[in-house]
Amino acid sequence: MNDFNYSEHYKIDAEAFDYFEQRKGATAHDERRVHEFITSLLQPTSETILDVGCGSAWVAEKYLSKGKKVISLDISVKNPQKAITKFPDKKHFAITADSYKLPFQSNSVGSVIASEIIEHVIDPKAFVNELLRVVEPSGYLVITTPYKELLKYSLCIHCNKPTPVNAHIHSFDENKLLNLFSPTQQNALRWKTFGNKVLIFLRTYKVLQLLPFSIWKLLDGLFNLIYNAPAHIIIIVKKEA
Repeated sequence: MNDFNYSEHYKIDAEAFDYFEQRKGATAHDERRVHEFITSLLQPTSETILDVGCGSAWVAEKYLSKGKKVISLDISVKNPQKAITKFPDKKHFAITADSYKLPFQSNSVGSVIASEIIEHVIDPKAFVNELLRVVEPSGYLVITTPYKELLKYSLCIHCNKPTPVNAHIHSFDENKLLNLFSPTQQNALRWKTFGNKVLIFLRTYKVLQLLPFSIWKLLDGLFNLIYNAPAHIIIIVKKEA
């Protein structure tokens, strides 16, 4: 995957940035709606959920309360440890691993969530294939990512090369995401865009954060009908039995 040492990069990244820091304002509201969208679509009957790139450990918070076993996974040591500390539970497990080489047998994990991760990875297709490998038959893979993001770069003062802001190296729409899956997998796939950028830009979160998810979803969908500018896309794939 070229000469870029992604493993070392994200280990350093985990030390430099606190993904468990309390979000505020529009960012907090946007993240909340992404999480709510996932949980509204993913109602797993299986017992195990793997959170790839465990970030703030929101998956553990949501699904441990539903009696599920949650595996918080990250390429860094720090983030899984913080996830366990934040949400200690006998059904909560922390693993440090590379998402291209998951330490699980094939067809062994109920469902996999990779939220706002795929835009960071070097090889999205290899990433998707590895996640699907471990999903059990009739289990689900859920991916969210920014939608048609305009990638921005700054000039690195060390190497004098363009460096992507926020480490986002890919921008996706539904076609680019669908092409990561086989025709058979595409038949078992659902996708939806959401999170109107105009509402975000106008900082309407001060009012919208008071609304329950169901009402917010209707309002967001209405605005995207009027002015189609979604901020996120979600894909959910059911693995064939």
